[in-house]
Amino acid sequence: MAFFPVLLLLLSVVQRGSSQDPDEDSLAVPRGCGWGLVRPYTLLCDLDSVWGVAVESAAAGGALAAILLGLIILCRLHHVSEAEKRSGVGPILLLLLGILGLFGLSFAYLIERDEQLCLLRRALWGLLFALCFSCLLVQGVRLRRLGRERRSPGGCALTGLALGLSAVQGIIAAEWILLTVLREGRAACQYLPLDFSLACSYVLALLLAALGAASFALCGKTRQWRCNAIWLLSACLLSLLLWVAWVGFYLYGNAWLERSPDWDDPALAIALVAQGWLLLLFHAVPEAHSCLRSPPQPSAPDYFDTSQAPSRMRETSFDEDIPLSHRQFPENQGYGFDENTAGLRSAGNHNGNTAPRPSAPFRSNVYQPTEMTMILNGGAVSSHIVPSAPPTYTGRQLW
Repeated sequence: MAFFPVLLLLLSVVQRGSSQDPDEDSLAVPRGCGWGLVRPYTLLCDLDSVWGVAVESAAAGGALAAILLGLIILCRLHHVSEAEKRSGVGPILLLLLGILGLFGLSFAYLIERDEQLCLLRRALWGLLFALCFSCLLVQGVRLRRLGRERRSPGGCALTGLALGLSAVQGIIAAEWILLTVLREGRAACQYLPLDFSLACSYVLALLLAALGAASFALCGKTRQWRCNAIWLLSACLLSLLLWVAWVGFYLYGNAWLERSPDWDDPALAIALVAQGWLLLLFHAVPEAHSCLRSPPQPSAPDYFDTSQAPSRMRETSFDEDIPLSHRQFPENQGYGFDENTAGLRSAGNHNGNTAPRPSAPFRSNVYQPTEMTMILNGGAVSSHIVPSAPPTYTGRQLW
């Protein structure tokens, strides 16, 4: 019921414009309108009836925002690679189309009614709302499926389901118009507010079903889609409050304030614009951001973080990474720092090669001549002199 003060504030400015003489209004140009814009389009620029200008501005801004959001989704669609996110793009685009229709239909309530315009209002009012609420319903089904089974139905299937559910309201509206206008011969603009509200009963049922689906989506196992379910639940709850407000005011508020013929169109126009902005801000924008958001990149392991478990290293010898042509012969291990160590190692190598080989750091720091070096130096190397490595020697290499 929080929407009642807003409706009363916006509708209170209608009395001044509606109390004037119709003959004077047809001849005089309203304040703010030029000579090129005449009735029945004067509400689009009449500054004496502020509600028309306010609704027009809000509807134009919402339509522009919906078009820009749809273009952004279409331009960045090739960046969406996850199947779970791509499945929600179709219902979002269909919802934006319905929101654009709501904003466009609000302009029909800023123009003085005639037979064709009344037919358009009665045919599109429930259909556009049914299209939007069907998109909310299929999004709830999608989030429920993602929360339980971590997979979603295809985007085409969800879009087709939303179109099928909204087509039922189109059939209801068509039958209502055929029964009242063609069979009974009534004027298209002559209908009771109660009949108009009853014709939207299926739309309210879709909204309640979407609210239930959003509530069940919060009970999923995974928390990845819980934020989307919260936004969907918020949009459904606010939409339900808005519908209770405008239906109550349309049925009982106008009669209680004795403004029934004059405030009907402003109340419906404000309800259209408010519903469009509500769906745009509380569902379309968050859902589009969730679909277009890039997945988190895996972070590189921090080798200086001691809290992480150390990676399993290969338990192999350093000699496995050395080519066979670069390995030392067993006889070269006999050279040491003194005669005793050299003799023991030489004896051990020649008697079965059972002595352990020196570790890689020790062998890389001690210069060990090969057989080719001994031949080029003219024979054996004296055991009292341990040759030293050249100043530029940095490790094992062939000489």
